[in-house]
Amino acid sequence: MAKTLHQVASARSALLFERGKRVFPDGTTRVTVERDPNPLYIARGEGAYLVDVDGNRLLDLNNNFTTLIHGHGFQPVVRAVGTLLKSGTCFANPTEHEIALAELLTQRIPTIESIRFVNSGSEAVMFAIKAARAFTGKPAIARIEGAFHGAYDWAETGQSGTPDTWGAPDNPRPVALYKGVPESVANDVIVLRFNDIEAAERRITAAAEKLSCIIIDPMPSRAGLIAARTGFFDALATLAKRHGILILADEVLNLRQGYRGASARYGIVPDLMAMGKIIGGGFPIGAIGGRAEVMQVFSIANGKPALPQGGTFSANPVSMVAGRVAMEAMSEGAFARLEIMGVRLRSELDAVIGRFDAPFSVTGAASLFRIHPKGRPPQDFRDAYADRAETAVMDRMCRHFLESGIVLPKGAAACLSTAMVDEDINKIIAAFASFLDTTKGDGKT
Repeated sequence: MAKTLHQVASARSALLFERGKRVFPDGTTRVTVERDPNPLYIARGEGAYLVDVDGNRLLDLNNNFTTLIHGHGFQPVVRAVGTLLKSGTCFANPTEHEIALAELLTQRIPTIESIRFVNSGSEAVMFAIKAARAFTGKPAIARIEGAFHGAYDWAETGQSGTPDTWGAPDNPRPVALYKGVPESVANDVIVLRFNDIEAAERRITAAAEKLSCIIIDPMPSRAGLIAARTGFFDALATLAKRHGILILADEVLNLRQGYRGASARYGIVPDLMAMGKIIGGGFPIGAIGGRAEVMQVFSIANGKPALPQGGTFSANPVSMVAGRVAMEAMSEGAFARLEIMGVRLRSELDAVIGRFDAPFSVTGAASLFRIHPKGRPPQDFRDAYADRAETAVMDRMCRHFLESGIVLPKGAAACLSTAMVDEDINKIIAAFASFLDTTKGDGKT
């Protein structure tokens, strides 16, 4: 089989991948790293663009899984961190920097009265779940089928079902992510189908006595980047209040949907919120925030806390300073500009689909979008699930985008950054149109 243009132009990446295979189980340290057939190894980032080790310059629609809302090498963060490094990178004691970022977030996000910093989004979700358990005294959680909530056994269960394992539509199974998960984990995870109010009411009511929280993602990325139907989140909130269950909003990714976050955008009032990604300015971070009453589980005011939480690098000054500077630059005007670009992009991608009468659809909001190889936008995870033929179509599309100088993530949210300009949006639209044009009539789309 002839090599593609990109494969010819990625010789050094291929060599590095061979080196990586000698020291890593699969050649890299993250399962999420895409490869076709090898990963791209990056030399540097320049605003909205990546430059790989072979010198290819590529528009970045991944932005480290939506983290880099300002793109690469954002100069205010570079300057602030460069100055800070001379004073030290981490201490066992607190610093003023953690207070400054906490003040910014609590002042901006209406449902956060108190906050706690950790080191990743996964850690934030884990401690938010633990906080819900500590506050309610109940062990179980409810979660949306297919949504991604990081690396914690209970948070992972129900994220990765397939048609062979996910069970009946009205009785989704809590499918474990990996072999060896204790069977007891599944007993404390109630899986809900997104946008199915009737089934959610039935399943939550039946398990209410053991449920500590309902984890929601205002627009689940891995489950399709799909909007909730009118009334779905309201129904969950009503059930939660009735049965003494907390609402836990996972905004690790979707906080980028607006100046006050995604919950505020959609009228959700969570008791707890998990955050990460954009609040770290490109450095490792996570945060748990919420009602002061609930957050008291972390307090040592009465001796031993109900929920002990530490972390060697939690609230390290580098992440705190980078996060504060990046978030200060995300003014309401900056969010509005991203919104305008996102609306235009999704609208024009839809127009291209209509022009070619192609079996594709687009979902997303604000600065996020996802292209599906389906003729109508999916309504939940099962709808969004790509079979083998659809996966092959997406592989070809992402390869075409790469040949066009664009990194488009497969099976996940693509995103815009403040470093992008109208010409970058035009480039995305042109690449998609070119892909549909080259594949029309071949029976493969």
